Amino acid sequence: MAQSNPQSLEFRELDGDRIWPSAGYSRQIERLKQSIGKQIYLVELKPEAINMGIRFSDTAYELVDVIDFPRPDPAQGIAPHLILLDDGRGINLGRIARITIDTPYSPPEENILYQESFLMESLLLRERRLSHTSIAERSKILLGRLLGKPIDKRLTRD
Repeated sequence: MAQSNPQSLEFRELDGDRIWPSAGYSRQIERLKQSIGKQIYLVELKPEAINMGIRFSDTAYELVDVIDFPRPDPAQGIAPHLILLDDGRGINLGRIARITIDTPYSPPEENILYQESFLMESLLLRERRLSHTSIAERSKILLGRLLGKPIDKRLTRD
């Protein structure tokens, strides 16, 4: 296991495309440590057995401390650090998508203390595929299956 000492932080390859933790991770940890005592806003991940929930909160928490976590695990999404909040919680950074100051929603770049870019870009901020047309196409396909009709290839997209 990698030690969480920032001077000896070990980077690992996750899936051939990404390095874990990200290249800017140490810089973000320093920004968090400099913000101890300030009010912060969180975008928390709520992983479950079937899906991943996201919780945008407009509640400000005081950042009490940023501490090393001795057993990080990229496969489980457990980062080398966790934050302590004034409500008594300690949250591993692997369970947080973004931490900001001054505003919880649409923060300017200078207000973002920590952000897991892969999660924000791939899951939260990507273009959505749900539209009236896509719903109608999918409904026709599912209804056809239910009624035992062959699937019309014109309705399916790659």
